[in-house]
Amino acid sequence: MRTTNETPPSLGGHLLIATPYLGDPRFHGAIVFLCDHSEAGALGVMINRPLDISLGEILEQLDMDGGELDCPVYSGGPVEQERGFVLHTPAAQWQTTSEVAAGIRLTTSKDVLTSIGRGEGPSHYLVALGYAGWSEGQLEAELAGNAWLTCPATTDLVFETPCEKRYAAVLAHLGIDLNQLSDSIGHA
Repeated sequence: MRTTNETPPSLGGHLLIATPYLGDPRFHGAIVFLCDHSEAGALGVMINRPLDISLGEILEQLDMDGGELDCPVYSGGPVEQERGFVLHTPAAQWQTTSEVAAGIRLTTSKDVLTSIGRGEGPSHYLVALGYAGWSEGQLEAELAGNAWLTCPATTDLVFETPCEKRYAAVLAHLGIDLNQLSDSIGHA
């Protein structure tokens, strides 16, 4: 038996697509944009769960310009739901911006919201509250248990595809028919 010290490849910048094998009802039908994935764990933001609040309402609560913006804010996940995350296309560099995939950045500082409210922000963005997190080895175990499918993220899937069509669009991108997914387990 050969052992290796190779680090498994990072899935940062990929989409996680919940399968019927995932037992956690909070993620039923979820698509998670994986922002960071390492040996220490993973962090992602759900991109297909709009909340009943608009970005304009949040900007008003923060006393910022942009109260007229009627775009949705998403539930990013069950962890730290008061914390904001903005996925966006490349634009200005804000205080805490990092590249998380080709053509996709993540900013967690309020200055990006100020820019968006003034109409000076990125051309495409998705605002989420909260995140999904996995401890060391947890995501790998869920992947081994067929709880998630993975797909490289594209700006089209994240920003251009309407929210209510994202799950089916990502599965179609993978060549999977939603009707062929089953929650029964079998081994060949």
